[in-house]
Amino acid sequence: MQPKDISISDYHYDLPAEHIAYHPLPERDASRLLIYRGGAISEDIYRNIAGHLPEESLLVFNNTRVVEARIEFRKETGARIEIFCLEPPADYGGIAAALQQKGRVKWKCLIGGASKWKHGQVLSKKIGAAGLHAADWGRREEPGDGLVLEARYLEKSEDAFLIELSWTPAELSFVELLHRAGFIPLPPYIHRQAEAEDSERYQTIYARQEGSVAAPTAGLHFTGTIFHSLAERKIRRSFVTLHVGAGTFLPVKAATLGGHVMHTEFIDVSRECIRELRETLQTGKPVVAVGTTSARTLESLYWLGLKAMGNEELIVYQWDAYAGKDEGITATDALSALLIHMEEKTMSRLMTTTQLLITPGYDWKVVSGLVTNFHQPESTLLLLIASFIGEDWRRVYSYALEHGFRFLSYGDGCLLWPLNCASAGIRG
Repeated sequence: MQPKDISISDYHYDLPAEHIAYHPLPERDASRLLIYRGGAISEDIYRNIAGHLPEESLLVFNNTRVVEARIEFRKETGARIEIFCLEPPADYGGIAAALQQKGRVKWKCLIGGASKWKHGQVLSKKIGAAGLHAADWGRREEPGDGLVLEARYLEKSEDAFLIELSWTPAELSFVELLHRAGFIPLPPYIHRQAEAEDSERYQTIYARQEGSVAAPTAGLHFTGTIFHSLAERKIRRSFVTLHVGAGTFLPVKAATLGGHVMHTEFIDVSRECIRELRETLQTGKPVVAVGTTSARTLESLYWLGLKAMGNEELIVYQWDAYAGKDEGITATDALSALLIHMEEKTMSRLMTTTQLLITPGYDWKVVSGLVTNFHQPESTLLLLIASFIGEDWRRVYSYALEHGFRFLSYGDGCLLWPLNCASAGIRG
């Protein structure tokens, strides 16, 4: 079957609300870990994950940081307007540059209460010098000398609004403004407002690069204790950046994948990381992606390498992986081509976008192991899991439901090895 003909209804399962984790556990690494290896399922907790990984593996993490992308305004009538900042227009040259804009910025947003906000109307709020915290949600304004923020409704597109935000003092960057005026955006299936604990727990401990509106949740379980145990087993760590957009939560509404438009996300990978990936693959050691965002980034590097070989623009589109251009080209070949391109262009970092859709039938190039949470029915994330372990995704998810695993962002997770992966059997 061609990927475009895949029916999304084939990837449905019943997820009762009581299986969704609405709060994190008190300890990150106490979350349960389902291990799928060689077709067999076993259990442990994340604290012991190093013992389930081959020595000298390379674990790749997404070091993006969630920004406080939700801003609440109150009209003089008392009506509440919520702005959810998604991404900047293309002319800013990427999220990182846009977040450093000072004084004024335009941003694509979702609007809660949009019917109460007229085109061209300006909303305003004041925030005290200390900024807002989770307990302040719903407060109309803070007294004292602080920040003044205004929002102007410019235009509406098919799936978002273009909003101009301006603020004083204008010396603040947009990311600093969000930190003072915004709130952490929890996933839509967590039906509660952000609380104080979310500011810490909805971030990984290694989050560095600001720009996401959702956390790379597989990484939420990792702690310094786990990192120490990984080092003891000579398991290496590397970091990539993919800024997670709200599109990660969008259901596939089309009956088949041919009618679905995959969301585009910004990636940033260092030349050193690509070199380490190539060396790991050359020595036959497994590359383990921590999270679907890391996996999509790593697999995108292969397709970017092919484009470098053909002197094409280095952007990955939705169906690039299914055009039949990869015959005979190994992952090390592709990564080598990418490194040569970067060296010729004196690029220390590769910054671009990916729209890669990984579906059943995808031929995995770089990733041989995957750490991930349990995902929503009929989502592109679940399609990725089905691509990785085949029809056994149903057995894995049925086991998790029957044995009380917690699902979605704050839930438990799994370590998956595909049946054809020889690395899964290595024990140090």
